[in-house]
Amino acid sequence: QLQLVESGGGLVQPGGSLRLSCAASGFTLDDYLMGWFRQAPGKEREGVSAIGNSAEQTYYLDSVEGRFTISKDNAKNTVYLQMDKMKPEDTAIYYCGAAFLKGSQDPTNPMEYDYWGQGTQVTVSA
Repeated sequence: QLQLVESGGGLVQPGGSLRLSCAASGFTLDDYLMGWFRQAPGKEREGVSAIGNSAEQTYYLDSVEGRFTISKDNAKNTVYLQMDKMKPEDTAIYYCGAAFLKGSQDPTNPMEYDYWGQGTQVTVSA
């Protein structure tokens, strides 16, 4: 059974850091595009970052470029999102998604993703 479990969310002050983890089971990361999305109250889910088969294949939302870093550990079957220099506008529920690799895909489109985790709350506030 394929499952994604996020962890690492919490409350952090502006300028602080958090690292989110997405533990995958039931499939191999190399077969999937792995993405992090977030959804704030009253807003649509937006793609924050994604990583493909190769660790060099990454995508970042413009507003997090240079502050967030996505990575994966195939041995642990886990994807990470390191978030630094955090801002109040980063506050949202963060979701991990998995999309079976099938040629050209839009990493920012949630409709491309086949599986989702339950989400983890991230709050940036003084």
